[in-house]
Amino acid sequence: MAQPTPPSSSSQPPPTLPSWLTWWQRPFPDANTLFLPGRHPALVDTGFVGHAEETAAWVRARTGRLDLVVNTHWHSDHVGANALLQAHGAGIAAGAPEAEALARRDPGCCSAEYLDQPVAPYTVDLALADGQIVRLGDTDWAVVRTPGHTPGHLALWEPEERLLVVGDALSDYDVGWVNLALDGPDAAATALASLKRLADLAPRVILPSHGPLPADPAATLAAALRRAQRLVDDPDGAVWYGARRIFAFALMIRGGIPAGEVESYLHARAWLTDAAALLARTPEALAEELVATMLRSGAVVRRDGRLHAAAPHTPVAAGTMRTPYPRAWPAADELSGVVDRLTS
Repeated sequence: MAQPTPPSSSSQPPPTLPSWLTWWQRPFPDANTLFLPGRHPALVDTGFVGHAEETAAWVRARTGRLDLVVNTHWHSDHVGANALLQAHGAGIAAGAPEAEALARRDPGCCSAEYLDQPVAPYTVDLALADGQIVRLGDTDWAVVRTPGHTPGHLALWEPEERLLVVGDALSDYDVGWVNLALDGPDAAATALASLKRLADLAPRVILPSHGPLPADPAATLAAALRRAQRLVDDPDGAVWYGARRIFAFALMIRGGIPAGEVESYLHARAWLTDAAALLARTPEALAEELVATMLRSGAVVRRDGRLHAAAPHTPVAAGTMRTPYPRAWPAADELSGVVDRLTS
């Protein structure tokens, strides 16, 4: 989850994708989606729950059977159609740390409650380990563990065409935010180490979860390494970076928030309370400063009495926000009944 900015002004043409995959660049609040047809039809990431039906329809238009969904990580914009696709027979694969937490039904799954972002209940059928080879479509991809943005974040590497699916580790204009409160003070350094590992692969094509395909992968990786180093060098800046992105996403999925209610909304958020503690501020002071800063920068705009994220995004139906948090999810072995109701 990262706030978009204008893409690179590079004059290079976009890289050529092989004919055996389909890449769907999606606006926020959805992550980009990758489809791999063949003997083992597979999807990488499934967008936001408010657009699950749209994702499922897109998949149905391309295959009559989906074998596997691979999630780069468990944030809401990447796993939103998991439940619906699983209901229709797809297996779900995820990095081992997140798969284990989902199997236990930890209340913190998907950071859904922490970030106040809805995720429909699903289970993970295949836990992926670093270096594991997984067949997607008709090609073999290596799992590359890339913690930082989340502890279970992973990338996927296809060496023949030198294709690299990077999730939220980086994009053409950004790097993933890190959570120093939940994941510890070394989270930024961990993210930087993951980026160095990706850069060592020297990909021909980078497939990011947000924004366009980078025209110059080497330059994009070099810029990402510089950005990640700044997060390591400036922990307060890393906290602010995350807070701005989480708040912008909250505005996107809610169709904005009434201006008079924004600060009270923020005061109730665990992520803001944690950020305030790291910055030695009160939640009230941080909420006020966050809103004012983002209004001044133009990242947030006031329209019709509401504050809205300025970045392009697709509306979300209000009913989406009633999806229960993971602490109220059924146990994994009880999910079949929930899945039946989702498709009835």
